[in-house]
Order: sequence, then structure tokens, then C-alpha cells
Amino acid sequence: MVSGGCVGAEGEVDPEAAAVERDELPVAPAPSRELVVGYALTSKKAKSFLQPKLRGLARKKGISFVAIDHKRPLSDQGPFDIVLHKLTGKGWQQLLEEYREAHPEVTVLDPPGAIAHLLDRQSMLQEVSELDLTDRYGKVRVPKQLFVNTDPSSIPAAVRRAGLSLPLVAKPLVAKSHELSLAYDPTSLTKLEPPLVLQEFVNHGGVMFKVYIVGDAIRVVRRFSLPNVDEGDLSNNAGVFRFPRVSCAAASADDADLDPCVAELPPRPLLEILARELRRRLGLRLFNIDMIREHGTRDRFYVIDMNYFPGYGKMPGYEQVFTDFLLSLAQKEYKRRPSYSSGEG
Repeated sequence: MVSGGCVGAEGEVDPEAAAVERDELPVAPAPSRELVVGYALTSKKAKSFLQPKLRGLARKKGISFVAIDHKRPLSDQGPFDIVLHKLTGKGWQQLLEEYREAHPEVTVLDPPGAIAHLLDRQSMLQEVSELDLTDRYGKVRVPKQLFVNTDPSSIPAAVRRAGLSLPLVAKPLVAKSHELSLAYDPTSLTKLEPPLVLQEFVNHGGVMFKVYIVGDAIRVVRRFSLPNVDEGDLSNNAGVFRFPRVSCAAASADDADLDPCVAELPPRPLLEILARELRRRLGLRLFNIDMIREHGTRDRFYVIDMNYFPGYGKMPGYEQVFTDFLLSLAQKEYKRRPSYSSGEG
């Protein structure tokens, strides 16, 4: 169990300013030469992330984004100071690993092996579960869940043996898909399509907290989620209800008129401890956490999902946060190099 107090915190996050507040970190100075960031992203991801405002701010700060041809060796391209990527496939991973070995001075965001941990929902929440975070600001757990890769007809029995309670959220094993289903009764479980992960549904007032992590920076936004389920719902509903995408930018709840007990953001000290521990355990710097508060409580939270390199374009103020992060990486790499000296010449 990990416990701890306030780590340089200011108390709870101001609900009105949480989405755009700046971390009290020194802003990295612009590099003495252009910082070249090679990116390997799908066309859809590049469009959503590399928005004109980000590119413009990056240019002012001396940062250049250069597209990588993932079909050619990286050593034939560049040179790069940072490689930013979100591609899958053995071919790309091999190219990237070869490049990392040949150019250890280049920062790769993030290592493919570390990313793989978040692509499999069977292992995704393992680190959170082992963390067992209990702090004076609250507790962070994961819902009870079960990996299923068997004949659908045997799922009800497997659920009983595991001691899971209905309703259950069904998620694809591979985290490329955001689709999920809600199964209300044992019969509906037989209509699911393994492999998948079944997760106990926790009532949370219909609001989810998306915690974006960019290096040491943390931003939190509210998103509408699935509504609470009561005994009447369980007795009156049957079957599988499918939801293509529960949380998206269009479902923002930051400006909604919500019950204060539901809308209150998780305490920042708790988020700082959680983010720091997960960065260390996962070896990742770019990810987000989907978090809920158990309805009727103030300090009991659950992590229900995580994503590598999430949709930062939906995060308010991401341009400033991300460019500062890239510059801070450049400064750290410069200080690590043998030619760097902090003393006087």
C-alpha cells in the first residue's frame, strides 16, 4: 500500500480553473538551436494533435515538427532530438528499437515495451491495483474485473466463480477500441464476444474525470459518463446495451449544472501521488487516466481505464503544456551529455 501526504500541493483543485490551470513548474527556455521533433502518427491522430495553434506556438519557441516515414529506417531521416509516436505493428517497433540503439541521445516518447502495457486491458490496470493507493485525501482502487477468453455460454459460470456482481461493463481486450457494453443479467453475458474484460459497474453519478498527464504536468476535465444503475434498472432491463464511445470532447461536463458532490474534482495531492507512481511504474510520460468517484462518497475513487498518448487536442491549454514539456526534455538531455558542465569555464 502506498500512502503519503500533500506533495507540494495547494489543496483541492479549484473546480472552475482545473482544466486550464498551470502547474507551478519553471518554463523551460527556448533552445539555442531548433528542436526537431519527429512524429510518427496516423493521419487522424496527426490532424487532431498538430493543430495550427500548436504548430504556431512551437515555431515561436524554436520547435519544429517533422513527419517520419515509418516505411524507411529512421537513421536515414532526421536528425531528430525527440521522436513522438503512436503507431503499432512489429515492423514499426523494430525500426524504432534499432534507432534507439543507434541513437541513445534521442528521446523516444515513449518506449514501445512500456506502451504495450496499456494496449492490453488484461494488464492495463495491474499497476494501479498493486499500488493500492490510500492517502489522507482519498483511496484509489480498480473495479473487480475478469478476463474472458472462452465460449460465451460459460461466461455466467465464470462470473459467479469470480464473485462479480451485475451489471458488468464489457470492454474489448485490445484497447484500440473505445466501444463498451453494459450487461444487466446472466443471459446477456452469453451474447458477448470474447476475448474481453468484464468490469464491475460502479455507480458514479454519470460523471468521469479524465486526468491528462504530460510529463510532470497534470490536467483534469469532466466528461459525462454512464448514468447510475439502481435495483429497478436491474429488474426491468435485460440484454446487452452497447455504447460506441462514452466519453468524448462533445460530452464535456465542465460547464454543466451538476450536483457539487458529483462535480467536485479529485484532490490534487491525490492525483499528484497517483501520477508520479504510475509514471515510475509504467515508464511512460504521455498518458491519461479515466477516473470515477463512487457515488455517495467523497474520497473513494476508481481507475477504470488508461490510454497512451490520448487526445491531447481536447485538453484545454494543451499547446502551452506540451511545448513546455518538449523544451524541458531538451534541457534535461543537454545536461546529461558529457560535454555539459555546470561549473565555470
